[in-house]
This record gives sequence, structure tokens and C-alpha cells, in this order.
Amino acid sequence: MRFKASDVAAATGGSLVGPDRDIDGASIDSRSVRPGQLFVPIVAERDGHDFIPKALEQGATAFLTDRSGIDRGGDVAAIEVPDTALALADLGRAARNRLNGPVVGVTGSVGKTSTKDLLAGVLATTLTTTANERSFNNELGLPLTLLGAADDTEAVVVEMGARGVGHIALLCDIARPTVGIVTRVEGVHLELFGDLESVARAKGELIEALPDDGIAVLNADHPVVAAMASRTSARVLRFGLAADADVRAENISMDDELRASFALRTPWGSAEVNLAARGEHQVANALAAAAAAGGIGVGVEAIAVGLAGAAISGLRMELTRTAGGVLVLNDAYNANPTSMAAALDSLAALAAGRRIAVLGVMAELGASAPAEHLAITARARELGIDVIAVGTDDYGPDAVHVADVDEAVAALSDLQTGDAVLVKGSRVAALERVAAALAGA
Repeated sequence: MRFKASDVAAATGGSLVGPDRDIDGASIDSRSVRPGQLFVPIVAERDGHDFIPKALEQGATAFLTDRSGIDRGGDVAAIEVPDTALALADLGRAARNRLNGPVVGVTGSVGKTSTKDLLAGVLATTLTTTANERSFNNELGLPLTLLGAADDTEAVVVEMGARGVGHIALLCDIARPTVGIVTRVEGVHLELFGDLESVARAKGELIEALPDDGIAVLNADHPVVAAMASRTSARVLRFGLAADADVRAENISMDDELRASFALRTPWGSAEVNLAARGEHQVANALAAAAAAGGIGVGVEAIAVGLAGAAISGLRMELTRTAGGVLVLNDAYNANPTSMAAALDSLAALAAGRRIAVLGVMAELGASAPAEHLAITARARELGIDVIAVGTDDYGPDAVHVADVDEAVAALSDLQTGDAVLVKGSRVAALERVAAALAGA
């Protein structure tokens, strides 16, 4: 989105120092700054001001700063503000004011990134669409997404994460969503939230923020989410497998590569859908995307086309076969009890000889962590899956325990053609390195 440096100063209450340069988008990472962008130095564990020279080398035409007297290097504009992070939020609000089409917020304990990806693919069949990159779902990433929207953008999809009550309310204050999707509410991040009720209260802030003429898209199969209908005066569309869901799937089938097909039933008509995204759990995410898109006005046939072609963010249910004929299911982006169970079910559904799950810790579960890890091991045992636990003892005595990625790879040295391996853990475990080692074996 294009601004003048003076527009940035006005939006943030800052002072412009230097020429009134043209600005196109913003970045907080000096390594990824593109020519013409605004650089926003965030003061955290490292002071982003130290990287202003690098950002200028990359082609930034302006930068925010909470201090005066920084060398601008010639014709670069500086906008002096009291707090660069707060100024970035103000810029996000200014960018939102320029958007005329729907803004869709997506939240939930699981599935929000995949739902965002699927919805962006569907909307792009009909509308010029912007969606957040990767998991830009917090108070920094969300305004960057809005600022990165092209001037001709007709629809925006923003993922909304939370690490406590009030976080999503803040994001909604910036993005002012007209459509809100809640996927599921689970006991995830309880170390931060404390209890499930707090998780539900936080996720429901998205629904409470919708305008009267907005659309709330809620999971009919999840009572806690369905009950959020009472928290809004917006139109409610319910998705799921329940017979009374507004948008539902019938006759679900899975192919040999874990891709689902189903009959999509909606208030706007029906269509056959063949998902590119892997895993039966993606059906619910696809239904959420279909409900939001249909509510906005995308035709059901375009919805089916979009779902078939939508690309899912990396490290999520990536299925490859090694040179030795071993199937590797790389779902290493993150993990919680719900997504871990779904991944085990997907592994069990593969036509394979021996099935092995290489699992890292499920982080931020609080006091429930030991029981949740043991429950995953028990589920794996019921499905005939061997567990290799990396860097954690929480999976219990039925798992093979190894200290690190190298030991995990060594423990897989006897894999045979036709075996299948799942790799999954919380982001801190970085278990995609196991998948990479297997691919190179």
C-alpha cells in the first residue's frame, strides 16, 4: 500500500525529518526490506535501530524511530515517534481505512493458518486478495499485512493469534474485520491462558468485534464455538459435519495421498470438492473457508475450484517419498494434542508397512502436559504406530527416547521400502530437520 512519508507522520502523530518520500509497504526485518519500503525498528531483545543502516542499504526510503539525530544517509525520510511498535499499529489502522472490501479475521486453537490459506485461495478466484504471510498473526504481523496489501485489493484475510485475553480484541481494533471465523477452541497454550474458558473468551473477541452487517463463521461441530453466536448481532453461518450446519460436507473419501474429496452442501448450491491439502482434518478447515467465501458472495463452483488449488503453508502435512521408498509425512510446523492426534490418524491411514512417529514436545500445555503426552503415546499404540520421542521424556516408557535430531535419524537407520514416518512437534523442536535428513538419505 502506497503512502507518503507525511501520511505516515500524520497517522502516527510523528514528526517528519527529511524529504517527503514515497513509501510502498513496510518491514520490521532489515534482511527482507524491499526498495521503497518503510523500515520499522522494533525494540525487543535486540534494538531494531541497530539495523537501520542495513535497511537503508536494502532500499528503504523511510524509517520510523523513537529517537532523534539518526543518520538518514541523504534523501531518506525519518519519522520520529514515541514508540515504534505502537506507531506500526497506527499505520495498520490507517491502511485498514483505505480498504473497501471484506476483511476476514481467522482464529482458533488449531487450523487457523490452513483455513486462512484455503480461504485466500478461494477468494482469489473472484477477488484481488491479500493474506498474511506465514503466521503473521500478532500485533506486528497483522499491520504489516494490511500495509502490504496492493492498492487494488478487494479482500483481505488476516490470521489472529492470541497469547492471552485481550490480544484478539487489540487486533480487531486495528483490522476491523467484517467477517470472523473461529475454527476450534481447545486446551492449547494453557500455560498462558490458564483454563479453557479463558481460551474461549479470547477467541470469541473476534466475534464480538464484528459489525451488525458482518458475518460470524462458527464451527457447528464444536459446542464451545457454536455458542459464540450469542456474542454477536452479525449474521451467523455454521459449518461442519452436522446435518443442520449451513455449510457441510457429505460423502467424504480419502485418496492414497491423504487428500479428501466430498460433496459440499451450502445455502448457495452444491459442488464436488477435491482438496489438495492433506489430512481428513482439512475438511473442516475447507468448510470454514467455503462458508466465509459464500457469505461474501463467491459462487459455489468458484469455491470448489479455489479449494482444489489452494496451497497450504509449509511444514504442514507435506508427503514425500525418499529414494529408498520410505513415505515421510512432515507436519513439523507446530503441535498440540488435537493436531497431534489428527496427524497420527493420517499416518495410520497411509498404506505402509511399519509406521513410526518422530515426535517432539507439545509446548505450553501447562499442568496438563504429562497427561496429554502420555495420551498421544497411547493413541499411537492403538493405531499400531511406534513412537520416537525427541528431547522429552513426557511420552512415557512406551516410546523410544532420543536426545536430539541426530539420534532420531540414527534410530531410523533400519527403515525399509514401504515404511512411513511422521515428523511432528512444537516449533521449538524444529523437527523438520529429521524430514530433511531422511530426504537426503
